[in-house]
Order: sequence, then structure tokens, then C-alpha cells
Amino acid sequence: MSQLETPQTEEHGHRRGHMGHGLMMIACCIPILMIAILLVATGVASASFLFAAIACIAMMGLMMAMMMGGMSRGRK
Repeated sequence: MSQLETPQTEEHGHRRGHMGHGLMMIACCIPILMIAILLVATGVASASFLFAAIACIAMMGLMMAMMMGGMSRGRK
């Protein structure tokens, strides 16, 4: 194995670990969205509550995408 192959292998394994973390975060967002839909459907909360829940999930997704972009460029 040459020195050039080692960083790529390590980076690939590092990136795969973050993909699993991203999937876990998506899985955690589903219950939040379901609770928001349920509260709006039952009339406990207004439709703006659903908008806030969707905006929160979208901002979290953007934050994770920006963090992953920094990782792929070698910044930590």
C-alpha cells in the first residue's frame, strides 16, 4: 500500500460514518414532523407550528450539508 492510498481509505471510512449519522438524524426528524402534523390536525396548534417544525428540520439539514462539505475539503 502506498502513502497515497492510505488517506483515501481513511477518508472513505470517515465519510461512511457520517452518512450513518445523517440517516440517524433523518430518522429522528420523522417523529418531530409526525407530532407537529398530529397537533395541527387535532387543532391543538396552528398551521404556523407545522411551518416552524419544517423550517427547523430544513435548517438542520442545511447545517449538516455544510458540515459535510467542510469535511470533504479537508477542513475539520
